[in-house]
Amino acid sequence: MGVQENGKSGTKKYRRMDHDSIEEEGDDLQQQLRTDNTRKYVLASAIFASFNSVLLGYDVGVMSGAILFIQEDLQISEVQVEVLVGILSIISLFGSLAGGKTSDAIGRKWTMAFAAIIFQTGAAIMALAPSFGVLMVGRLLAGIGIGFGVMIAPVYICEISPAVARGSLTSFPEIFINLGILLGYISNYAFSGLPAHINWRVMLAVGILPSVFIALALFVIPESPRWLVMKNRIDDARLVLLKITEIESEVEERLAEIQLAAGNANAEKYEEKAVWREMLNPSPGVRRMLITGCGIQCFQQITGIDATVYYSPTIFKDAGIESNTELLAATVAVGFTKTIFILIAIFLIDRLGRKPLLYVSTIGMTICLFSLGFTLSVSGNGPLGIRLAILSVCGNVAFFSVGIGPVCWVLTSEIFPLRLRAQASAIGAVGSRVSSGVVAMSFLSITRAITVGGTFFVFAAISALSVAFVYTCVPETKGKSLEEIEQLFQVERQWEGGEMELGDVEHLVQKQ
Repeated sequence: MGVQENGKSGTKKYRRMDHDSIEEEGDDLQQQLRTDNTRKYVLASAIFASFNSVLLGYDVGVMSGAILFIQEDLQISEVQVEVLVGILSIISLFGSLAGGKTSDAIGRKWTMAFAAIIFQTGAAIMALAPSFGVLMVGRLLAGIGIGFGVMIAPVYICEISPAVARGSLTSFPEIFINLGILLGYISNYAFSGLPAHINWRVMLAVGILPSVFIALALFVIPESPRWLVMKNRIDDARLVLLKITEIESEVEERLAEIQLAAGNANAEKYEEKAVWREMLNPSPGVRRMLITGCGIQCFQQITGIDATVYYSPTIFKDAGIESNTELLAATVAVGFTKTIFILIAIFLIDRLGRKPLLYVSTIGMTICLFSLGFTLSVSGNGPLGIRLAILSVCGNVAFFSVGIGPVCWVLTSEIFPLRLRAQASAIGAVGSRVSSGVVAMSFLSITRAITVGGTFFVFAAISALSVAFVYTCVPETKGKSLEEIEQLFQVERQWEGGEMELGDVEHLVQKQ
């Protein structure tokens, strides 16, 4: 109608609309480009931050085979084998305890670098060790380095990730642990043909190589914006948020939320109350967080995953496999299974949620552990028994990797408030490392007392208890911001096995 009454006016009008449409398309294209770049940057940071986890995984995987040749070369006893294998997890608790304070002092990024340096020093000493005593010195240093690395990577990734992808990204350290285990198994198989006094040294020395990638990571990843805010480096935090936030207009809003969570808005509230004092005398909400975080970490290990991985050659030997080469080949199959299923977990953790995966994982592990115990106790050492044992071990590591393995680290890095996050995550990591060490150091002794099959019946019973723990103590945190999750634990009814809608959490935040 406008064109008929005034052609020129109408023409100008439609030209102006076309121009606006082009501008809008340009804005959309620019925003899409920014979104893609931001996602790539956050993904790269998460990957580089996870390289330390390769060290832990490689050590776990390679030691399962190397210990066969170390025992032959250095003539060490079975008790010394248990100590050598398990001491890494026990000693790593000191690294985890120190890691929380260190990361609050020097930053998340440089704590990861410090962890790598300590581990690589230990690995070099182990590879050159002429005796059991020197080997133990290197093992102790490697354990401290792993303790630092295992607690800081999930915390760092959690703090740079958007809520919608936080579960997947925070699972990356678990992926790299599994990758390291697989590489360790492959290294065992590849170098097993060398002389016994050389092959285990080469196996351990290969673990030094990831340091190259860790050094490169320091030039790529930014410091955590939440740590920068804690140190009142607000401008630096803003620059990091500009790189990791998809919508530029939301940067100031996120910065304000982090400042509030860090206590900058009301610093006097936490000024007189030290972090450790608060955790030793926690409020009901913090107590629930500690029970959930430390409990899930302990259940992750006391269900026997490290015993299954460290001593898989022993398990398969008990099932009837005799050749060292065949034993190591079977462990490679376990490593591939573990790695494949952790990749599946990454795609599911932010789609299905944390709690459904935990249910599938703990129930599946219970069945597989019982099956393994039954197989080793009843079926004998024939071909059928060997196949069932391999299937049960692979099933156990598959269910572990698709659920409690990665979800454990996701939960412990996201449920604690910022002022407590590093230290509380360190406590959780200590629980994990102590549990792992106790299991690894006692496995051979327990199997002598109640047989290998009987030991796995015990693990099955503990795994059944973990199902009840998940139902009772683990809330769903999928899709919620870190600040909203903090409020989630303030409601006892929702913490005890219930679910809370996002709107309910937002209502709590507004009330606060």
